[in-house]
Amino acid sequence: MQILDRLESRYGRYAIPGLIRYVVLFNALVYILIKVNPVFADALVLWPAKILQGEVWRLVTYIFIPQFNGFLPEWFNAAMYMFFLWWLGNGLEQAMGAFRLNVYYFMGMAGITLTSFFFGSGFGAAMLNLSLLFAFAHVYPDEVIFVMYIIPAKVKWLGWIAGAGLAFAFITSGDWSFRISVVVALGNYFLFFGPEVYRGARIRQQTAERRRKFDEAKIPETATLHECAVCHRTEATNPDIDFRVARDGQEYCREHLPKPPERVA
Repeated sequence: MQILDRLESRYGRYAIPGLIRYVVLFNALVYILIKVNPVFADALVLWPAKILQGEVWRLVTYIFIPQFNGFLPEWFNAAMYMFFLWWLGNGLEQAMGAFRLNVYYFMGMAGITLTSFFFGSGFGAAMLNLSLLFAFAHVYPDEVIFVMYIIPAKVKWLGWIAGAGLAFAFITSGDWSFRISVVVALGNYFLFFGPEVYRGARIRQQTAERRRKFDEAKIPETATLHECAVCHRTEATNPDIDFRVARDGQEYCREHLPKPPERVA
């Protein structure tokens, strides 16, 4: 994206290296504080009404509230959630660079904030984290992770499953605030990778069309190159026969090849 190249050349020095690592560290701190005081999370949620009353820190602090669940002990699920988020962030920063990852993440935050103010309700960072997963699955589709810590699976499969579940929830949900939050929160993914996905789909379609035309133009396996004009034997039915073209332009096997006219003395 040329606009990102220009922005990076001008403002790249302001990027925060290791942004997602800082997010994870604050998630760990907030998790500990919530265990000490469970109501502490209420002071961090993205509530527009509270922000308009002066609690502007909520514009940022909601991304520090851990978003996890699982069937194993809570502390273990929290540790795996933070490790996974750290892993996603490191991989994306290596592939995209610190500046582009910053732009990607802050665009997602902006989308969530706008949606929250539009509907006047609170939102968490779940959709934002999901956008990181989709970006990682796009950049490293064949990277293998362990689902439920035991089942190996490629990241692209996890991305497809998460996308299918989100699409199903989008269609079946009657809550328009949820629907719009999905579109806006994942807008960073569509803006960053949408053109590339579209070009890839076009290339695959063109390749399939060229292959179809090539297959149609190929000589059928049952077609033959040689056939005797008399006995109609071919190289397929009689591979040992030698064929010749006579003066009349027809092709004959040696047995039926017309003899040349005798010379008159």
